[in-house]
Amino acid sequence: MQPSDVKALLEARLEDCDFHIQGEGCNFQVIAVGDVFEGLSPVRRQQLIYGALSEEIASGAVHAVSIKTYTPAQWADAPENAASRRQGG
Repeated sequence: MQPSDVKALLEARLEDCDFHIQGEGCNFQVIAVGDVFEGLSPVRRQQLIYGALSEEIASGAVHAVSIKTYTPAQWADAPENAASRRQGG
């Protein structure tokens, strides 16, 4: 799988979220930004992402997933967002 494949799957399965995906093969880093995470515990936030990728994880198409989740307000101050702004992306 490619990062674009993972992004397309997540976008189709979790509405109103922006996704930033890195990785290759079956190991991916997912950053998800959305209002859906407001008021949820960190565990519940990760469960949403794992749930959206459950078929791919079960089949082995996705093996390892590192997940970071943010509300839009949290993303505005996130170090990863500052890094992407500096790189023009």
